[in-house]
Amino acid sequence: MADKAPLVVVGDALLDHDLTGTAERLAPDAPVPVVADCARRRRPGGAALTAYLAARDGREVTLVTGLGDDGASQELRALLDGHVEVVPLPLTGALPEKTRVLAGDRPVVRLDRGDGRTREATDTAREAIRRAPAVLVSDYGRGAADAVRDTLAAHPPLVWDPHPRGGPPVPGTRLVTPAEKEARAFAEVGEGLRAVAHGAAALVRRWRAAAVTVTLGPRGALLSYGEHPLLVPAPVAHHGDACGAGDRYAATAAGLLADGVLVEEAVAGAVTAATGFVGAGGAGAALRRERAALPAADPYALAERVRATGGTVVAAGGCFDLLHAGHVGLLQAARRIGDCLVVCVNSDASVRRRKGDGRPVNPLADRVRVLRALACVDSVAVFDEDTPERLLTALRPDVWVKGGDYAGAELPEAALLEEWGGQALLLPYLDGRSSTELLARARGGAADGSAAAAPTGGWDGPAGPSAAAARQASGRAEASGGSRGEGAP
Repeated sequence: MADKAPLVVVGDALLDHDLTGTAERLAPDAPVPVVADCARRRRPGGAALTAYLAARDGREVTLVTGLGDDGASQELRALLDGHVEVVPLPLTGALPEKTRVLAGDRPVVRLDRGDGRTREATDTAREAIRRAPAVLVSDYGRGAADAVRDTLAAHPPLVWDPHPRGGPPVPGTRLVTPAEKEARAFAEVGEGLRAVAHGAAALVRRWRAAAVTVTLGPRGALLSYGEHPLLVPAPVAHHGDACGAGDRYAATAAGLLADGVLVEEAVAGAVTAATGFVGAGGAGAALRRERAALPAADPYALAERVRATGGTVVAAGGCFDLLHAGHVGLLQAARRIGDCLVVCVNSDASVRRRKGDGRPVNPLADRVRVLRALACVDSVAVFDEDTPERLLTALRPDVWVKGGDYAGAELPEAALLEEWGGQALLLPYLDGRSSTELLARARGGAADGSAAAAPTGGWDGPAGPSAAAARQASGRAEASGGSRGEGAP
């Protein structure tokens, strides 16, 4: 922990429960799902989750929060023991508990109980804030931040994660992190990116904060210093359980700022961390150390998570040097087969060995970025060998997809997948699309100074049965990867 700055988290702790089961029918007495075979999982919630996640990042973390002698408070202390130092504030009533009932990963209903609020500050809590090199306020509107507001005003926090039922951030806060819905309510603006940008700028001035970042879910986050905003897009889009993503975002941003990075870098890191958090299963996976510690963009972490929930992992491969409609059609079809799609892409050296000098046209970093931008692609893995066999052995997909016709294309990976019960499948190629043909047309047009001719019958170039057949054979070999097992090029 010596290389990471310690952090004090001030805010309202909750005790969260997840009841996860399956729903296959409706109740006979009402049109509501019957969730059966529920498994219960307890976890820290609210500011306690923020503190726990910051500690999991390898930081020394102190949590200043309201706690009592009730059963929920005692359970939360046990969950945090050994991870977070707790400085309790007096609590009136029982610690709030939130119980989610989920069918698979879909919330069905949430049950809340406990109305406890922080009653007052203590000298120990004030001293912990004064001595802290970095403070994060995780305000859930239950009194903790208000109880020590005067101390926070004298020592403005690095990050303030606000709540509609809480008070405003203290002036001088370096970064305030409302969600989009919260920001629109705070600033009283409408929907749309333009409205959010204007609202964020207004909040910078109203709160006298150095910056405001509005989290936008799978779209990333918007950062404003009061003028022209910066949009930080999410590296990938995950549509899993987003519960706790805001806490992950705030914990990461505060930690990075405490370590001395610039605000823009902290926001970019927080967007990546929150995206990975959702991809790894959200707050429901927060206590499963082996998964939460892995980045969601990592293909092996993704495959593990999907398999753990009974899903199907699909993989496809190729060079993808000049991405065209044939590639996109293949990948879209592959994604529909299962619950995630990992694209295995040849490294630059691998492409050169396969295609010859002058290829790839686009370097690996560009090819990976384009693939990750496709909505149908969940993750990208790179292999440097001539075939993806070693990568597939580590990834162990349930389905390996190749592009080609159903008559004669070879599947050299089929025997490999059988070792772990996987299945190699062919998908029909989109006739007339080939990176090699596309490149040839581009070079031909550049050589004679004319525009490339429009394709005839799905293929470009001169007409005639023999020429068309030769090009079609070439296209099939490229789409299917030939005997090298490359997949779509």
